[in-house]
Amino acid sequence: MPKGRFLNHKGKNRRFTNPEELEEQRRREEKERQWRQERGEESSSEEEEAGDKEKNKSSSSDSESESEEEEEHVKAKGVENLIEVENPNRVQKKTKKLSSLNENLQSAKPELSRKEREELERQRATAHYQKMHAEGKTEEARADLARLAIIKQQRAEAARLREEEKKQKELAKQAKTAQTQKALVVLHYLVIYLHLIHL
Repeated sequence: MPKGRFLNHKGKNRRFTNPEELEEQRRREEKERQWRQERGEESSSEEEEAGDKEKNKSSSSDSESESEEEEEHVKAKGVENLIEVENPNRVQKKTKKLSSLNENLQSAKPELSRKEREELERQRATAHYQKMHAEGKTEEARADLARLAIIKQQRAEAARLREEEKKQKELAKQAKTAQTQKALVVLHYLVIYLHLIHL
């Protein structure tokens, strides 16, 4: 098998759809839809789908004629067009009304598996615990509040001690500056006295 090439199980090259082709196809479909809206054939894609389903279900004669038309449009393979064969394995798609599908979905309650039920119960329990914890009704919340009160008290005490130390430092600094001022005054007088003696 050559390197760098993708081969399928039949030995043929794979063909990947080009993103530009997909974008071009989307644009074409959008233009077609807008053209239909302008002509009034289509008001919305949902209404078109619902209308198509209602048309298919409207009468059995219509559905028979449509199925004949669909068979004519489908390209026959092999001897299919020569011999009519009923294939028991062929499953025909049955169209269902949108309203009946919605009713079935609304009336049926989803059955949850054991894991899903346990997960929901676990989520409810955690939400209830968090609510009780926020209100302060759990043991852990009470312990946290007591610890918080102790920490607040310690922080207040530490702040008070820092304030006292700061005041003591300021007093010491003021005393030191007062002492240096006195020393400077004494030194000044001493210099004056010495100066007078020399004269």
